[in-house]
Amino acid sequence: MKPRHKKLVIIASSVTALGIASVLVLNAFQSNLVFFFSPTQVVAKEAPIGKSFRIGGLVADGSVKREDGSTTVHFAITDTAETIPVVYTGILPDLFKEGKGVVAQGKISNQGVFLADEVLAKHDENYMPPEAAEALEKAAKAQKASLIQ
Repeated sequence: MKPRHKKLVIIASSVTALGIASVLVLNAFQSNLVFFFSPTQVVAKEAPIGKSFRIGGLVADGSVKREDGSTTVHFAITDTAETIPVVYTGILPDLFKEGKGVVAQGKISNQGVFLADEVLAKHDENYMPPEAAEALEKAAKAQKASLIQ
């Protein structure tokens, strides 16, 4: 094989290897990508059914119900405009309380219940997850706009 052909084979195999590596990295990134939705967006069916995503807002007052003899908890997340029921099995964060900010990750069932795999609560008095704060702000603006009309 001539030196010129050897160079072409090396370049072609390098480009192929780089292409395969790029596809694998992008595929891994895409499968780990988790989007955030507010309860209003979930009710509007903007959230994917059967795919994992995050939902955030406030824990609705009076909505926390614990099943006897298990770690399953039923509660609702609201953005003051819409409310989504949530079911979570596991230990809740210490700061999880009604009326406080929360972000849950999981999937929405066909019945409209959010099946959470993970629940995150705010960590101090001044903090709310940015996505949840933004969702609450948008819901409040939309609610004001609908009252004006």
